[in-house]
Amino acid sequence: MDLNLKGKVVVISGAAGKEGSIGETILQRLAEEGAIPAVIDRNARGFGYVEAIQKKGIDAIFCQTDVTNPDQIESAVKTIAKKYGRIDVVINNVGVNDGVGLDASYEEFMDSLKLNMVSYFLIVKHALPFLIKSKGNILNIGSKVALTGQGRTSGYAASKGGVLGLTREWAVDLIKHDIRSNAIIIAESWTPSYDTWIRTLPNGEEKLQSIVKKIPLENRMTSTNEIADTCLFTISDRSSHTTGQFIFVDGGYVHLDRSLLTED
Repeated sequence: MDLNLKGKVVVISGAAGKEGSIGETILQRLAEEGAIPAVIDRNARGFGYVEAIQKKGIDAIFCQTDVTNPDQIESAVKTIAKKYGRIDVVINNVGVNDGVGLDASYEEFMDSLKLNMVSYFLIVKHALPFLIKSKGNILNIGSKVALTGQGRTSGYAASKGGVLGLTREWAVDLIKHDIRSNAIIIAESWTPSYDTWIRTLPNGEEKLQSIVKKIPLENRMTSTNEIADTCLFTISDRSSHTTGQFIFVDGGYVHLDRSLLTED
């Protein structure tokens, strides 16, 4: 199925994570579809990713940006818009489950909000004039933590809850411009950061198996490729009448009653 993404300028934040991360996987899939990825991330790793994409004959740009800095976000979006003269899609993908709980300071809590939610608002705010011209769309990457809670991560939970609120608010606010706004919600996905976290636990392998057993569909984690494929379909014209939706790519983790699961 041709997703008609060729030549579309797609701003994506948080796409310079380690190879195999959600953002990096989405970035590579965008390039494969012939889209023009415009990466906003603080990690210099993004320069290498974009250079590799360009060597394949696909245009791309990397704007090294601290997304907790409003001025840097504004500058990055302006740089992208100046180069291409358009923005067709914004994918907000930044997310760090930073463990900022009730014992954290006010400053730590606010920093978590700035990273995990306020950056979403600012990127869309500055990209909006171009999205209006292109009748583009917005995709926010969310987390099951916004709906289920997790414990000891108030900042991240509040941020991701806010992201879902923004997703619906923007769907309403921008419908007059034919701009769609949706969110992808992820539960348990195997990423480099997940692997790092498991390795810090004294009983890591046991913990991992207990998590996997609770994922209803096939008792396995969601792959980053599965997440990326859903993202690309959602931002494409093939999903042209979908807006204000929370799309779960989680193997049934959030909604299915795990008490019904039985072992063979």
